Amino acid sequence: MSDVMSELVLQLGIVLFAVRLGGALVKRLGIPPVLGELLSGVAVGPYALGGIAFPGFPHGVFPLGEGLAVSPELYAFATVASIILLFSSGLETDLGLFLRYSVAGGVIGMGGVIFSFVLGAFSGAILLDIPLLDPRCLFLGILSTATSVGITARILSDQKKMDSPEGVTILAAAVFDDVLGIIALLSGNPGDALPVSAVLGIAGKAFGIWLGFTALGLIFSKQLARFLKLFRHSFDFSILALGIALILAGFFEKQGLAMIIGAYIAGLSLSKTDIATVIQERIHGLYAFFVPVFFAVMGMMVNVREFFSAEVLVFGVIYTAAAICAKVIGCGGPALLLGFNRRGALRIGTGMVPRGEVALIIAGIGLASGILDTKLFSAVILMTLVTTLAAPPLLNSALRIKGNGTRKPVKGEDTATARWEFPSDEVADLVMNFLLRDLRAEGFYVQMMNISSGISHARKDDIALSINETGNVLSVETAGEDLPFVKTAVYEVILSLNESLAKLGESSDPKKLKRELAGMEGRARDGALSLITEDAIITSLAGNTKEEIIAELVDLLDRNGKLADRNTVLEDVLRREKTMSTGMEHGIALPHAKTGGVNDIAVAVGIKKDGVDFDALDGEKSRLFVLTVSPKKTSGPHVQFLSAVAALLQDGETREAMTSAVSRDEVMFLLRKGR
Repeated sequence: MSDVMSELVLQLGIVLFAVRLGGALVKRLGIPPVLGELLSGVAVGPYALGGIAFPGFPHGVFPLGEGLAVSPELYAFATVASIILLFSSGLETDLGLFLRYSVAGGVIGMGGVIFSFVLGAFSGAILLDIPLLDPRCLFLGILSTATSVGITARILSDQKKMDSPEGVTILAAAVFDDVLGIIALLSGNPGDALPVSAVLGIAGKAFGIWLGFTALGLIFSKQLARFLKLFRHSFDFSILALGIALILAGFFEKQGLAMIIGAYIAGLSLSKTDIATVIQERIHGLYAFFVPVFFAVMGMMVNVREFFSAEVLVFGVIYTAAAICAKVIGCGGPALLLGFNRRGALRIGTGMVPRGEVALIIAGIGLASGILDTKLFSAVILMTLVTTLAAPPLLNSALRIKGNGTRKPVKGEDTATARWEFPSDEVADLVMNFLLRDLRAEGFYVQMMNISSGISHARKDDIALSINETGNVLSVETAGEDLPFVKTAVYEVILSLNESLAKLGESSDPKKLKRELAGMEGRARDGALSLITEDAIITSLAGNTKEEIIAELVDLLDRNGKLADRNTVLEDVLRREKTMSTGMEHGIALPHAKTGGVNDIAVAVGIKKDGVDFDALDGEKSRLFVLTVSPKKTSGPHVQFLSAVAALLQDGETREAMTSAVSRDEVMFLLRKGR
């Protein structure tokens, strides 16, 4: 047991590094991270680097398992990951849209199954020169019908399209596909026909369990949420909600249905409750840990060595082309007849393309039963690999096409948006933070997962608010009947802030606080000062005014590629300077701002030996300037850096030496010495 466990933890550690590296690399290319995670699995798997023997590992770090390409223990992690993925997908699904498009999803799923089965079976008959009813052809048809809802769900989630009409339709159709595929497998090996009554019985059981639990979950969702709230703390009831998903997934598997369908139903049942977004936030860490492991394990099950056979490549390429066309046409075609336009039909068709783990499982059954030989199995794996790897960029590109995917707007007529414009981004931040605080006090569950992008969600019972902060504008979207509540809440926040700020102005003196800061000594943290780089130092500033000096330093950062928007940065720094001058004492000035014009903290150092008037505390001209700009929505050492620089420049000898420096090297030497 200890050997098994040590091998498992070693494999998990390697997988975690591989998927993070792979995901980060493809993300730089504008490709969804899921593709990098899949390719990482292929690279470190037993058929590639993971199978190379070396001392202590005679069969490699990832030896081939019995019946599976990976060990049962690692596959178990992937199974749990697929449950977390589909549970989260269910939570993100807009229930109203799901119910509205469930019938369309069923029709689209049926179209995809019929086209895929026919094209898959015909491909086998033509390429193998065998009868259409040969077990191999029928099995190839069943394989072609599979849809990997996990991969599609991940892409939709990354693109924030899970609750779009196309997103819910794809998920509904994919679940429908899985149920039909499972019915086909349960009906016996292709060629061994069961009586019609037996097939109908299997189908009735599968659909009965699926639809029955979905209906029960939706009917008793509020009671289920109330039960979970008994455990008080949001971490407790979130973990127990995941526990419900695991139980339902296990039950579905015991009944011959896929685990992921049970997990999705559990998430869908809770999606309309007020704790849905909180559960999403609380399990986000588990999601980030497990889900990439799932995609890596799927990649590990691909044997790339089999692809070098010409026979396998020819059959695999044609079979793959038929599989892709079958889903795009079979699902996209019916979508055009069900209220979607060409954009929506393309998104749905490409979203149904990946076969992923579903096809791998079915192919394994075919190989074990003797229906598929090793060459056919390799061709099927090639189809699975190509459709799985091609789906993310295809769907990602389709989702980026501007415009709605439906012929008519899908938002309800009672949806309303309230909008407020404030003098600055900082005021909008303040109002939003206080609004979220007050909503929590009112008993709302607030999701903070997307706060870095300025988006939050708040729910209580049947009240749902979508709060969006963009620059200095705050907007709240909700049902029309809840708009008076929203406006009242924001009014109370603004009134409270006005009173608090008035009292703050009466009781404090910013200039006095600034003098205290200027005279304090602190420690110069090496990590903070390392943000200063040689290419962002200028020892002979040309400007003769405060505005010119700041513009010159901003331009220096812009030339070095450290700014995303030069004008925004300059505007934000000058606005901060108008609030109160950053001129300190002893010839030092520390202009700074938090701005939307940078992605990472950036620092520029400038020297003007003659000095300029910077409205310094001591009335002297400023000669040494350190400009600091940081992103608004990302945490970073902004204040720590300002404190570290101020502490370093308190030393008169260092300050005078830097002011007299004639080269960048000399300034960098003094900075390192000062640390």
